[in-house]
Amino acid sequence: MATVEPSPQRTEFFKRLKAVCVPLIQLVLRPEDKSSDAKEILRLLEALLGLWTAQVSQDASILDEKLANYVFFPLSHLLRKQDQYPMRVIETVISLLGTLIQHGWKSRVSSELSQQLLLFFSFTLGGAPGQTQKRELPEDTVVESYRALTALVTTMGASSAILPPSSVAKDKTIPAMGHSVTIMLDAITAGVPPLVQLGALQCLQAVFEVTRDNAILAQFLPGTVSSLSKILSPPLQQKTQRRVLVRSLEVLNKVLVNVLADIKVRGLLRQREATREPQETPAIPTTDTRFRVELNPSWLKATAAQVKIALSSVLKLRSHESEDIQSALKRLCISLLDECHSSLAECRSILVESSMMLEDEDEARSHLQTSLQDLVGVYPELGDSIKSALYNWITGLPRVMQSNDERIKQLAIRSVLRGTRMAASLQMDSATLDDSLGDALRDSVVALVKNTKPSKVQDDAGLELTISGAGTSIAEMGAYSPVLLDLEGQRATRGEIATLISNIGSPTQQTKLATTMLAYVRDSEGVDQIASYWLAFELLKSTYAQSSGLDDLLDFSSLDESRSQEQVFQEIYDFSASVLSAHSDSASTDWRLEAIALEVTAFAATRLKSDFRPELIDVLYPIAAFLGSQNPQLRRHAITTLNIIAPSCGYDSVSELIVDNADYMVNSVSLRLNTFDISPASTKVLTMMIRLTGPKLIPFLDDVVAAIFAALDNYHGYPVFVENLFSVLSEVVTQGVRSDMLLLEGANSQAVDHKKRRPESRGVTGILDTLKRRTERAERETEETAKSVLGHPKEPWGPDKSQAKSLLNSLDSAGDEDGEDGEDESALVVEKPKQATTPTYSLLTRVLSLTQHYLTSPTPTLRKSLLDLVSTVSPALAPDENAFLPLVNNVWPVVISRLHDPEPFVAIAACKALAALCSAAGDFLASRFKTEWSSGLRKWFASARSEAAKARSSSGGGGGRVAATIITKTAMRMSTPSHVFAGGSSRIIIPGRSAAVDATDDGRFMVQSSPAAINSIPSLSAPSSSLSHSGGLGRFAQASQVWEAAVGLLGAIVTYVWVDDDMFDEILALVVDLVPRNGALREALEALNADAVWLALYERGSVESKASPVLEGFAFAPMEAGRSVVVVGS
Repeated sequence: MATVEPSPQRTEFFKRLKAVCVPLIQLVLRPEDKSSDAKEILRLLEALLGLWTAQVSQDASILDEKLANYVFFPLSHLLRKQDQYPMRVIETVISLLGTLIQHGWKSRVSSELSQQLLLFFSFTLGGAPGQTQKRELPEDTVVESYRALTALVTTMGASSAILPPSSVAKDKTIPAMGHSVTIMLDAITAGVPPLVQLGALQCLQAVFEVTRDNAILAQFLPGTVSSLSKILSPPLQQKTQRRVLVRSLEVLNKVLVNVLADIKVRGLLRQREATREPQETPAIPTTDTRFRVELNPSWLKATAAQVKIALSSVLKLRSHESEDIQSALKRLCISLLDECHSSLAECRSILVESSMMLEDEDEARSHLQTSLQDLVGVYPELGDSIKSALYNWITGLPRVMQSNDERIKQLAIRSVLRGTRMAASLQMDSATLDDSLGDALRDSVVALVKNTKPSKVQDDAGLELTISGAGTSIAEMGAYSPVLLDLEGQRATRGEIATLISNIGSPTQQTKLATTMLAYVRDSEGVDQIASYWLAFELLKSTYAQSSGLDDLLDFSSLDESRSQEQVFQEIYDFSASVLSAHSDSASTDWRLEAIALEVTAFAATRLKSDFRPELIDVLYPIAAFLGSQNPQLRRHAITTLNIIAPSCGYDSVSELIVDNADYMVNSVSLRLNTFDISPASTKVLTMMIRLTGPKLIPFLDDVVAAIFAALDNYHGYPVFVENLFSVLSEVVTQGVRSDMLLLEGANSQAVDHKKRRPESRGVTGILDTLKRRTERAERETEETAKSVLGHPKEPWGPDKSQAKSLLNSLDSAGDEDGEDGEDESALVVEKPKQATTPTYSLLTRVLSLTQHYLTSPTPTLRKSLLDLVSTVSPALAPDENAFLPLVNNVWPVVISRLHDPEPFVAIAACKALAALCSAAGDFLASRFKTEWSSGLRKWFASARSEAAKARSSSGGGGGRVAATIITKTAMRMSTPSHVFAGGSSRIIIPGRSAAVDATDDGRFMVQSSPAAINSIPSLSAPSSSLSHSGGLGRFAQASQVWEAAVGLLGAIVTYVWVDDDMFDEILALVVDLVPRNGALREALEALNADAVWLALYERGSVESKASPVLEGFAFAPMEAGRSVVVVGS
């Protein structure tokens, strides 16, 4: 035979190998201590591994078994004394062996060498038999060992080394392979690092793929399936990484298919079919010498039973969250149903059930992959398994819904959905399934609702109504909060239930189920009724969502379906309307039933559009009545329903909806009020209508307001109820004052202005005109006095009767002519008739008049709201003084008395109400304020000031400089005993900043503003003159807020009401400390008496000093701030 010349590349590569192998063998064969040469040996091994790996990447065709044997020679000597070398050297040797096996020996490895290497790897990974102490291996070494072992097993399979021709070799290989498989299974289940587990799984898969003898694989099958099911089941499942679980499922698939595939055991299947007799020995027998399993029908039956037990635990992974694991498990089920259809017939039910649960409609299915639907076409008996599994799921669904684990509930619902979809795709019609499905759905929802704890929602009584404007879509406004299963943790379960309902069967089937649910609605109550009602509505919505106009056109059978659908819709709407109409605050109705009725009504509006408008007569007021419900969820449902109905019926907003239908809504409210069927919801609905419609509805509320007045007369002893009624009247006032038709009919809209203004100086010309008028007036008085007094008249004054009649006729004829003389007009005084008032104005006057009777109510909040009502309505009624001023006279006593209310916030509201009356009535209140001022109002202001001073001083602001106060005769009279003024002199010394009250010899009194002196006069003590304390609220204290309101009232008095000089001086004395920093108050005071204000500020040192004028022959006293001024009386 001719010798083939080696290629130059191979020769060159051999030279490089030789340059490394020769020094390596020399080091290995030296008898010296091996540990000393370990570093050099490691360097040569790494160089050798690098050379071999580089050649593999360049040209692996020159590598053969000869080069592998040449490289293996030094390695074999090194492995004989592996315990003397570090583990890093052994790891490099193992890596090099793996490359030699894969790219060197390939399929030409000898049986003896393969057995030696198999034993070497087995002993390296698992230790030698009988070895007490095993050498610890690093993770990288173990991973490299499994990688090399996998390459060895693959090579042995290609070279038939696993099943050698000689029986002696067989007997040696099988135990060695069995030991290796045991080591692999121990590594898989021992909790080692994931890389080690993946390496062991890869090696185990290689064993079952390359071994051709089914008897050998049958020997390895029990332990393999047991170990794999162990790692795929709890508790190891939770501790194992996802990629390891996926790889374990793939290996289990390969193991079962390679051992129990129908094509592998077809002979046993034929024997079983032929005999049809039960086997007596279900155990797995083995031979005594070859360790081979005896394959017979008994073995197949026993193995299938054991595999079913293992699969029952492995298939629990179908509830795992990972999609990779679910996909691998689905491939396992489909593969076993296809490849092991007959051999694992006992496992068919659990495999079909798991395949249905793992079916995903959203996943894009490849035509190259086998699906369960494809298998049903091949094996028709699988269809019965699908029906059986679906029936078990449906009947067991209510029981699963009682579980506390939400994931189990969701998985059960999802399984029913996937099962029904698969049954529909396979056209499996079953009346039993349809009947059981409706009952199961209803019982499941009932179980879910009963096991749901009521949500803890705070009652937000101040919930504001959101008005939807134009341009807002119904989808944006129709966000109903869930009625059932409203907890946050049940969101996913609620979504699964909704998906199941919307995808369950055809529209015809859903309509039938809805009809069945409606029958339960009429005959049941409580939670059963709510669940049936909700299911019927959801099923009906689903049927309309699935309807298609094209389908209806092509399918003539849809005509009957459409008629049935409309009948169900009309029936459920009629029931909803009756639920809404029967609402009552006194009746104990489950709010969820009414909330579903609201949703049904909104759905009907979205379907019927403008045709729904006639239905508003029956449902609009009940829906609006829910806005006053005590349940916040029900209020939100009512708001959302109104927001949906408005655009559906063609209205731009809810306000337009209420206004357009306000006539019969008002009639409904008025009817309830007249029959005294009054509830908090009625008042809140009326308030809402008034707020939405604005001033346009006010003129039509005469009957309603009259009914409210009647209710107040009959139920005035119920403070809360009275407060609710006045809340309606307050809303009437709030909207009424905004009306553009509030003033008298035909009258001009002129704002009433009683503000006092500073007189304007017209200069010297004005003075001369004034003097001239005084002179003329004096002359006229003198002439009239000089005239003699005549006797009584001798004839009647004026013309006779005929002349008078002619004069009247002439006046009537000339009434419309222009240019009539002013003297003739003034001769005839004709009283103008009183103009008629608008309904809105009359309504507001009645409301204001009514407040006087309830301002003494024991409820502080009611008193406060009534005072606010007075503040709101007064400016609107002010233009008609003939009607308004009598009302002011009526409410004055009760309003002024509220200043002494024990509740500070009521007193503050009284100050604001009085200020509003001052602005509206003006000088009409002058005498009333003067009377009250001397009767105790002055003391109330002084007390409020002193209390505020205490409150502010408690926050740390006391002490310090005491502000000076102007004192006049009336001021001294207000705060000093009357006997102090007994002196004969009328002169009063106005003190400066450092004066005290002392009597002089001539009867004058010098008042000096030392802290002790000022503090002894309560009305003159500034708020900052008290002693300091800590821990107060300062300006946020109630006393401080009352004083601020009192200052506002004083400012309103001096701004709009005439006050005499004494009262002005006392008011100035009270607020002089605030004048420098309160511009509005200073302007009001200066409008009445600017000199007094300047003098008060001058005495306090708040006026800027000016230089004294210089004039020859005269000397001016310097201007000194705070200097005492002597006022000499006449």
